[in-house]
Amino acid sequence: MIYLHHIDPIAFSLGPVQVHWYGLMYLLAFFTAWSLGRVRIRAGRLPGVDMNGFSDLLFYAMLGVVIGGRVGYMLFYAFGDFIANPLLLFKVWEGGMSFHGGLLGVLAGSLWWVRRQRLHFFDVMDFIAPLVPLGLGFGRLGNYIGGELWGKYTGSDWGVIFPRAEAALQNLPWEQVQAQYASGALNALARHPSQLYEAFLEGVVMFAVLWLYSAKPRARYAVSGLFALLYGVFRFLIEFVRMPDNGLYVAFGWLTRGQILSLPLIALGLWLLWLSRRAPVLQPAPVVATEKTA
Repeated sequence: MIYLHHIDPIAFSLGPVQVHWYGLMYLLAFFTAWSLGRVRIRAGRLPGVDMNGFSDLLFYAMLGVVIGGRVGYMLFYAFGDFIANPLLLFKVWEGGMSFHGGLLGVLAGSLWWVRRQRLHFFDVMDFIAPLVPLGLGFGRLGNYIGGELWGKYTGSDWGVIFPRAEAALQNLPWEQVQAQYASGALNALARHPSQLYEAFLEGVVMFAVLWLYSAKPRARYAVSGLFALLYGVFRFLIEFVRMPDNGLYVAFGWLTRGQILSLPLIALGLWLLWLSRRAPVLQPAPVVATEKTA
């Protein structure tokens, strides 16, 4: 079945202010991370840290996601546009966030918090890792709703037609686009909904695996390593059916920038899993007394 994408990226308006679905997905991602983190804090999965401490950690991580994600996107994927118009950096509501930049931002924000708390950095990363995938999934849903980061043509009788991806459709009245779609004239333009593939793999699958794996105490580095490995592998594979950013391949006529940025994550994941073989296991210390102040 071929679907014609026609979702309005604007969820609602408050006077002159337009609220985009993409921004709402970020709010939902942060709320999910906060809710799941409270569950893990109550279970004592980050000994010595109460609800207030977790709130501070989440604030720094959220700041890192937004700043790192946007700066990373501008540097990795839209450097030319950024040089031409530096104000694009602040138009987060229009989309354009880099996972790899966001990850670096989270690491930097968390490191700032960790140094003040005098905890082991990877104990904190192991705590955070299971909180992230659902947020990634919501972000990819935001990409799909906004009709951006679409996939390649499927060449089959199923897929999604993204009018924003086709120059020939962008200036046509919507009624004409619908008429052509109804007649089957646009079937050749059906693309892989790669955003939904990523939402499933990076969101649903990664969350299920990491949440179940971290349900009991694991050796230091293990949960973080599994997160990095899974994301790197999933992103590398999805890039084969996703249009490369700016429509350009980096090498060999198939290698994308997203794949290049994912290779270090795969290597890091394997290295952390190797380190975890002889690492200590952090035992839970359930939080009771601080719950009243949360």
